[in-house]
Amino acid sequence: MRNVPEGLAAHLAGGATTLCNCWRISRKDGVVQGFTDHDENISFDGTLFRAGTGFEGTEVESRFGLAATGSELHGALSDESISENDLVSGKYDAARVELFLVDWSNAESRMLQRSGDIGEIRREGAAFAVEIRGLAQQLDQERGRIFASSCDADLGDARCKIDLDAPKFQASGTVASVEGAALFRMTGLDDYEDDWFTRGKLVWSLGANEGAAVEIKTHRVEEGAVSLSLWQTPPNLVAPGDAFVVTAGCDKRFETCRAKFANTLNFRGFPHLPGNDFVVSYAVPGEPGNDGTPVR
Repeated sequence: MRNVPEGLAAHLAGGATTLCNCWRISRKDGVVQGFTDHDENISFDGTLFRAGTGFEGTEVESRFGLAATGSELHGALSDESISENDLVSGKYDAARVELFLVDWSNAESRMLQRSGDIGEIRREGAAFAVEIRGLAQQLDQERGRIFASSCDADLGDARCKIDLDAPKFQASGTVASVEGAALFRMTGLDDYEDDWFTRGKLVWSLGANEGAAVEIKTHRVEEGAVSLSLWQTPPNLVAPGDAFVVTAGCDKRFETCRAKFANTLNFRGFPHLPGNDFVVSYAVPGEPGNDGTPVR
């Protein structure tokens, strides 16, 4: 049961109220931002909650049981509040969000209504919508190891142990021409074979998208020309001369780990685990191998 502070309870019981909502966002990099739907700035707990940012929240859903519930937060994109580049570069991924009900005439009279973590982020023109996930969402997350034929480590992490800073797995390049919203011709990658950077990561190091990172959809080498297709369109226009750094990609298969990375000792999957087709199969008279010997 939520406890309403005595001062706020008395205010709510009055004939008229002076209430507003305040949101505090705490990012993983230590940056803390405050926003309010009031028409003037409000300050408490060392945080300035800025007005005029277009922030508004949706209805908060709550129900009994273990099902995950949540809400959404809407706002306008601007350099003074939340910029599109910051969203694209992942600075708000899994950030902490706290929603306060505040008496704007006396900020000390307030109540924490809800807290959660930022989930999916959608950009809609000059605005954005953020999913706020409650504590029950953690019950839907995977815990521990999963027994599967593919590797469950992230390329280059402490379990994989591949050094992605090695020249074999990292390269710098420059955009030669723009072929589409997320398709570009590149220079600087001529020493790498076709598909080497597919499923890898590209980080822009120079240009309008500097600092933004995106996953690579395909890496193609055709008749000496190198092209990269990205999964997401960069937030700003890409121009010839824009520079980037790319790292190799991995499809999580044992064969790739052995042939491309020579890293079979650190493969974190179970390549010899029988698949569903084998588990549900049955012996058929006359088929090869049904002679009573062990199945290998």
